[in-house]
Amino acid sequence: MLKSPGAVAFHIGSLTIYWYGIIIALAFLVGLFITLIIAKKDYPDDKTREHIIDLSTLLLIGGVIFARLYYVIFNWKYYSHHILESFMTWRGGLSIHGVIIGSILIIYFYTKHHKISLLKYTDIFAYGMIFAQAIGRWGNFFNSEAFGSPTNLPWKLYIPPANRPLEYISFGYFHPTFLYEFLWNLVVFIILITVVRKNFKNKTGSITCFYFILYSLGRFIIEGIRIDNIYVIFGLPIAQFISIIMFLAGIIGLYLVLKQKQNHDTDLKN
Repeated sequence: MLKSPGAVAFHIGSLTIYWYGIIIALAFLVGLFITLIIAKKDYPDDKTREHIIDLSTLLLIGGVIFARLYYVIFNWKYYSHHILESFMTWRGGLSIHGVIIGSILIIYFYTKHHKISLLKYTDIFAYGMIFAQAIGRWGNFFNSEAFGSPTNLPWKLYIPPANRPLEYISFGYFHPTFLYEFLWNLVVFIILITVVRKNFKNKTGSITCFYFILYSLGRFIIEGIRIDNIYVIFGLPIAQFISIIMFLAGIIGLYLVLKQKQNHDTDLKN
């Protein structure tokens, strides 16, 4: 059985430090570390490293903003009456899809401004991104949020009454969907860093496409277990709808990438 020790990690005087913030900071640092290793190995030039550092700073700030904005928009019925809570990111409510959308936009405009390859940099960041997502899911554990339907499986997750939806108030144990996504993201990372990297690294954009395909596949399945779906569109939770779009974009993108003759060597100068 899994049980969160609580959202608060410790206090420094009157300052409260939350586990969620610690987890997000750790996820960013580990993701950046992996990204720098990949960049150094694949593109051992100072210019690429400089772009990675600059982009990482923008992605840290922009990622949090987009993650929160996405969550607030799809929970506007609540936040329209609690505006100030929109800024309380330490309470949770950072959407991974918001991070992904925001990151793509930031990298797109950055690479366009500097006239460098978009797909080169999305490929470099993909490895660290999926690993950071894996770590970030533990923030949901400490906040007792983003859980699935009731269950009595040995790895069940205890959810305090205050965090349970009203219709499930009589249930105490739920599917730890945070754990499922954590494990799936690790699997995706391993596949990207081994199988995909070995066979497709010379095709710029292929890592990004496989990231889209694999992550969205797992997210779509896991999302079907969750009971806190924040918005429904065309009969599907918004996260599943976005996952379908990501999956199709990955499939189409991979087809186009594999058709092109451009390879890794072409991007060394960008």
